[in-house]
Amino acid sequence: MKLQRRNSRGLRALTVGAVAVSGALVLTSCGSDDNSQNGGVDKQAASNIKCGGKGQLLSSGSTAQKNAMDAWVQTYATACKDLQINYKDIGSGGGITEFLQGSTAFAGSDSALKPEEVAQSKKVCKNGQGINLPMVGGPIAIGANVPGVDDLVLDGPTIAKIFDSKIKKWNDPAIKKLNPDAKLPSLEIQAFHRSDESGTTQNLGKYLAKAAPQDWKYEPEKSWPAKGGQSASGSSGVASQVKQTEGAIGYFEQSYATSQKISTVKVDTGAAKPVESTPENASKAIAAAKVVGKGKDLALDLDYTTKAEGAYPIILVTYEIACDKGNKAATLDAVKSFLTYTASEDGQKILPEKGYAPLPAEIATKVRETVPTLS
Repeated sequence: MKLQRRNSRGLRALTVGAVAVSGALVLTSCGSDDNSQNGGVDKQAASNIKCGGKGQLLSSGSTAQKNAMDAWVQTYATACKDLQINYKDIGSGGGITEFLQGSTAFAGSDSALKPEEVAQSKKVCKNGQGINLPMVGGPIAIGANVPGVDDLVLDGPTIAKIFDSKIKKWNDPAIKKLNPDAKLPSLEIQAFHRSDESGTTQNLGKYLAKAAPQDWKYEPEKSWPAKGGQSASGSSGVASQVKQTEGAIGYFEQSYATSQKISTVKVDTGAAKPVESTPENASKAIAAAKVVGKGKDLALDLDYTTKAEGAYPIILVTYEIACDKGNKAATLDAVKSFLTYTASEDGQKILPEKGYAPLPAEIATKVRETVPTLS
């Protein structure tokens, strides 16, 4: 597995606990004294949490789930002041690497463990192995900054050609055909991709390989495979570049598009109408996922080629990767307590307003049954 290059400026740690609740996080909820999710902690949800463990819980990985993790940790820390949760959003590849090195209690990844990574995990998980626990779903938004165009439609082959540097201007005939009423400028396309190993990149690759097999010949991997384009670190880095660069296009989780007010592309799937990137539309596609993992492993097979009405096809599911057996005694109770909360109805209900899709009921039930059995 490739080790991720770390940029010290791009390595951001989310450290929240008793100290953080009395400090930085209070700034985000100041003046909010109700039980809603709108800028404050849901006090009722916090009161339902059963705390476990003390000290510090280290985890790292997916930037896709950062905004969800921020909200979860904030609520959890309100209830459980004896435990400090530190989540570093360093990308799925980096998170898996640290988990396999035994330096974190769990990892966040937008793609399931590979067979060779499961084999490696057995060295860390004594008498057990790493398993994939789905926790966050959502759309991978294609964000674009095209002056004068706010309602852009693209399809799989066109998206593939743009990111493979085969379509280079916004007034290309292929884009015009999909947007006959738009005033497309004769502007160079600036395509941005992730510089770090990313499950978001891998899921976009899976979509392109299925939706545009003639135009996207690359194997879906965490590292960006195509030549050309420009890179940025993390979903936040790609979103920032798209926001500030005229002619830019990039991919990131819906929450980044929402928070930075970036226009997102509607995808022509072959359904009656192009489909917008929303949590609700992503849920329609994720609901068709099938569990393909064995035993306690809940790895999913996603349908990237759905043509169902209103189903947004460019989706991902972020897994929390933990040991089924052989977790460190010092952190086991904390892992079970925190993941029990994130998988709960209280934990899942905050996701839509953050731009994510809650787990489908059948999958959520399996996760809730599995977490308490970790040992």
